[in-house]
Amino acid sequence: MATEVKQLDRVIIRFAGDSGDGMQLTGDRFTQESAAFGNDLVTLPNFPAEIRAPQGTLPGVSSFQVHFADHDILTAGDAPDVLVAMNPAALRANLPDLPRGATIIVDTHDFTTRNLAKAGYDANPLDSLDEPGSPLAEFAVHTVDLTGMTVGAVKEFGLSRKDASRAKNMFALGLLSWMYGRPTEHTEKFLHRRFSRVPDIRDANITAFKAGWAFGETTETFAVRYEVKPAPMAAGTYRNITGNLALAYGLVAAGVRSGLPVFLGSYPITPASDVLHELSKHKAFGVTTFQAEDEIAGIGAAIGAAFSGSLGVTTTSGPGVALKSESIGLAVMTELPLLVVDVQRGGPSTGLPTKTEQADLMQAMYGRNGEAPVPIVAPRSPADCFDAAIEAARIAVTYRTPVMLLSDGYLANGSEPWRIPEVDDLPAIDPGFATATNHVSTGKDGAETADFWPYLRDEDTLARPWAVPGTAGLEHRIGGLEKGEGHGDISYEPANHERMVRTRQAKVDAVADSLPPLEVDDPSGQAKVLVIGWGSTYGPIGAGVRRVRRSGHHVAQVHLRHLNPFPHDLGEILARYERVLVPEMNLGQLSTLLRARYLVDARGYHQVNGLPLKAAALAQAIGELVAETEGVPVHELDLTVATSQEVHQ
Repeated sequence: MATEVKQLDRVIIRFAGDSGDGMQLTGDRFTQESAAFGNDLVTLPNFPAEIRAPQGTLPGVSSFQVHFADHDILTAGDAPDVLVAMNPAALRANLPDLPRGATIIVDTHDFTTRNLAKAGYDANPLDSLDEPGSPLAEFAVHTVDLTGMTVGAVKEFGLSRKDASRAKNMFALGLLSWMYGRPTEHTEKFLHRRFSRVPDIRDANITAFKAGWAFGETTETFAVRYEVKPAPMAAGTYRNITGNLALAYGLVAAGVRSGLPVFLGSYPITPASDVLHELSKHKAFGVTTFQAEDEIAGIGAAIGAAFSGSLGVTTTSGPGVALKSESIGLAVMTELPLLVVDVQRGGPSTGLPTKTEQADLMQAMYGRNGEAPVPIVAPRSPADCFDAAIEAARIAVTYRTPVMLLSDGYLANGSEPWRIPEVDDLPAIDPGFATATNHVSTGKDGAETADFWPYLRDEDTLARPWAVPGTAGLEHRIGGLEKGEGHGDISYEPANHERMVRTRQAKVDAVADSLPPLEVDDPSGQAKVLVIGWGSTYGPIGAGVRRVRRSGHHVAQVHLRHLNPFPHDLGEILARYERVLVPEMNLGQLSTLLRARYLVDARGYHQVNGLPLKAAALAQAIGELVAETEGVPVHELDLTVATSQEVHQ
């Protein structure tokens, strides 16, 4: 009997299992296959904070969600169409997220009495699939002994049962690859490279992968295959990329385009550590990485590197920013270019180390003693981390200031296709090192002497000169005590301090002069409601806005990359609209800033559960505000008419 092939425009798949079941690898390989096929895609890895949570328990469940489509998509999807559950805990933990009718593929091997009890089941839910009231009655459930078939398929390699069963994730990957017509050659090549030094493990994983494909092809359990065609994309060379990888590449590119060596002083912290790992591979591009003994040492070394003429970078997450705050103030006072990368996570304190949040905005704005302003840049997607890193470096070098780059866990670990740019198309960054004296002093005897004043400023940017130590005639002293304007000697004069504080603020404000006008997405020009966001809320906001528009209503969207200073035209844009909605993964930090600065009634939409915003819930909130503004009864809003291309963004 020929297998039916059904066309779909998009699919959301979630692989879930114990933290030792290889779900992150499985999801990543399926993602790479989909990228090679040409689909647009967005991913959402989700894993425990514990190094090794108790096996088979709900806290130990690890998952990887991938949304791939034949059209432009913006998020990893609200709810999976397909769940692959490797044990009872994975099934129980993810079941509440599934919509009615979703497909569930369950590995039956671990549904033992002991594992069921660990997951909180009194009875095996797989034994009552057809009974009224079954928790699985609303789903299309396929029970498959993935582990048992894997062990049987790799028996010839003489592995222990434990080692053989570890290849079950590859069996599952092979099965799903068959179901959705994914290419296989890339995964086979990957397994050859990954396990090249252990031939038995290599061959077992490849065999399990092929066995999964063959099982799907020959069994009658899966009578339908699905096809998701490639998405139309602009011509170019693409690769799948995570936010942390894109950020690391952006820092390398910033070094190349500025001609500066890149120095990273960092202390490992989730979810920022991958930037340190990646940059350590790029010594050929003049990158030096220093894994310090603590957060303070990391930023101290980066400031020293900036003083010596390097592009100084330090990476961390929220708790590390708190520790680095005094040193950031030092960089503000010394007016040295420095990038402080904050990959935000759930807080406070150690909080939710592996979950995402946007709650460090106020810390970035004000989390230092004294008046210590710093520019703030926030990428909006994993691929955008590349461009945001270059932009942050441009500001830091041009204006001689530390810059905060606010990524987050969702961007850091999530991935999407990235069009690889031509190096010559990237913006050039001119460090403009001081090479000559800039001041003439007159002695008591009337004799003139040329010397170097480290706090004389550029008229346009208010940046002070950057002199590399060792440059003859440009010897100077900087430090954390207040400086006298121009000459840079220590000064305790009240009037000078007032002048210097205002000058440092004016320098940061001047960054706005170099920013392009904001892009307002208001296609009809009739919108009365504006949705404004920053960072990783871009995808959910865009998806929610699409749904509301598809329902026949008007809504505008604008997204901020620069959070300090705000772009010059932001106030005028906010004033155009009757209502402003600010979705954030915090309790209202940007909305507070907008209300204070522009005196607008900015309403907040807040979520702090460690997960990205969901497009459907956000669309409902947007729709309700649109209905209220336009005087339409809420019950008349129809947000269900959108096709899957708009709904499941």
